[in-house]
Order: sequence, then structure tokens, then C-alpha cells
Amino acid sequence: MFKNTFHTGILSLFYSVGSTPLQLWEEQSDGDGAITMVKDDEIGSSALAITSSLIHDTFITSPNSRLHASLGISLPHIAFIVKTMDAYFSFEIEVVDDKLETRRFRASNFQDTTRVKEYICTMPLRLPDTGWNYIHLNLADLVRRVYGSGFKHCVRVTVHANCHLRRVFFSDKPITEEQLPAEMKLFAAPSVSTSATS
Repeated sequence: MFKNTFHTGILSLFYSVGSTPLQLWEEQSDGDGAITMVKDDEIGSSALAITSSLIHDTFITSPNSRLHASLGISLPHIAFIVKTMDAYFSFEIEVVDDKLETRRFRASNFQDTTRVKEYICTMPLRLPDTGWNYIHLNLADLVRRVYGSGFKHCVRVTVHANCHLRRVFFSDKPITEEQLPAEMKLFAAPSVSTSATS
């Protein structure tokens, strides 16, 4: 999707404000799950609400598999501005490393320990039960520390229930919430700035 594009600075993959925020995404919702745009009371603006009692059955994923097989984004940092909802929540990031292996990293607020298998690493997220959070992951560092290889590009990003999602973006260097350009800030300070631990 972005494989033949020069990547530098910040590349936004999702922003809840706009006419087509899910243009690059595919939606999956089963059972009691719902994916809807809502006005979040805390920030007084729109956010994407992803809710379900079965978190793995309700999610958004990019790229839309009917249009593209891979994001092809080579920027090594990814960030989420997301509100936890006092319920289970997880997200997954698939990458290709310099051994041309596809690796998947899953972060969740219901897991206590990091588990590493050949093609998947599951990590706990330490987040407050409710409130807005700025989550940053250094994909190059994760791939190196977990698999001893180099980060090549991101293939896919999946955000599961339960959350309000404001923004997902990639960057060429770490960016704290305070360093975000004014147009990307939440305007209500996130309650925590954290990274997934491995």
C-alpha cells in the first residue's frame, strides 16, 4: 500500500475526525460487537468506539485486505491515542523483519506476562482502567530485542475492542505527546504516556 512511498516524519493511518476516517481500514463486528463513531464527552469531539464482549470478534484492521495485502510502512515507530473503557482491550501489529519473516506483536490489558513464540510475541499493556492514553512502540527495538533481527516494514495494524480510538500514526523517530504537532494533539491531556513492556 505504502511500499513505494518515501517515508519520513509522520504518517497518519487513522484519525477519527474527517469525512472518511476508515478509508484505509476493514471492519469486523460479530455478535454483540459494534464499531461506531461517537462524540467522546471527555474531549468533546469524535472518536471511533469499538465495543464487544468478545474482543477478538470485533476489530478494525489496516490495510483493507480487499484492496492491499500489506501496509509496507518502513517508519519504525507507531503510536495510538486511545481511550480504555474499563474492559478488555488489545491491538496487534504485524511486521516483516530483515530475515523476511512475518512477526506479530499483540499487546493487551488482560495479560500479565510477555510470551514469545516463533512468530508471535504477546505483551501486557499497563494502562489505567479508563481514560485517554498515548501508547508508543518502537518496532525496530521490539523486533531486535525479541527476535534478534532488523525491522523492515509494517504489514498490518489491528485494533480490537474495547476502546475509543482517536488516532494511529507512524513516525521516523520517537514522538512524545508533548512533541506532537498542534493539529494531532488530543487537547485533553492523556492520563498516562506508556509503552508496551516486553
